Amino acid sequence: MTRPFRSHALRVASASALAAVLGAAAVAALAGYAVFRGGWYDVAATRQHFQFVHTLLERAMQHSVAFHARDIEVPRQPGEAALLRGAHLYVRHCQQCHGGPGVAPLPFAQSMQPVPGPLVDAARRWRPPELYYITRHGIKMSGMPAWGARLAEPELWALVAFLGQLPHLTADGYRGMLGAAAPAAATAAAAPLPPPDRVRGRLVLTQYACQSCHLIPGVTGPATYVGPPLYDLARRSHLAGLLPNTADNLARWIRAPQAVHAQTTMPTLGVSERDARDMAAYLLTTREGSHQ
Repeated sequence: MTRPFRSHALRVASASALAAVLGAAAVAALAGYAVFRGGWYDVAATRQHFQFVHTLLERAMQHSVAFHARDIEVPRQPGEAALLRGAHLYVRHCQQCHGGPGVAPLPFAQSMQPVPGPLVDAARRWRPPELYYITRHGIKMSGMPAWGARLAEPELWALVAFLGQLPHLTADGYRGMLGAAAPAAATAAAAPLPPPDRVRGRLVLTQYACQSCHLIPGVTGPATYVGPPLYDLARRSHLAGLLPNTADNLARWIRAPQAVHAQTTMPTLGVSERDARDMAAYLLTTREGSHQ
């Protein structure tokens, strides 16, 4: 076979292989669209994923966490006070879904899909930087929230330190540690508020599910009209028709809407002062059609 003929044959073979790959991709895309558009995939929580789908998603999550946590540095060994603080935070924020030694998750968590895994052995499956990353950033489509929006850095690491102790606790040891954690938590001093942070405000809006009722530029959410869209707020003269439109008044409205307008249907979400200030800083810069 001459060289030109061989080169031509290779080009033909490569073109045929590429055409076959593209054809298979097109068929797969059409099949996927048919499943999507036809509504054939059952999203009900009473129907579990196929095992291979669950395993695939689990492995993808594990690889993602390991990759994004690779450069996180662990602080020095925590003291007893940090461990007790972590125990208090665990009961307040984690036990409801993940349970503890001798303590079952609440009924609603037992029915979630995917099921929130027990954390009594988390420190045996994850390294401290990975536990920190999961706690701080949460996991999409799992119900695991991003606690970094609500907890300070020392609190996050205190929680990670306590997770490291869980595999070594019996049910009695767990109860004893929680009993010691209560008075330790009461003595924690509140840190002074930093200046309003609009970048953080965008994140915090998602952590209070504000997008479930409002259209918010730059925040992904459903096409909902329960509440008014939250763009161009800076151009409005008043808030709720009552308060002059200032950053302080917007933060006040976010924190206690029914104290401002008794007939409003906007609920009180328990928003902290810092979170409300950051939300207001973001909302007062949004524009219709912008992605921030």
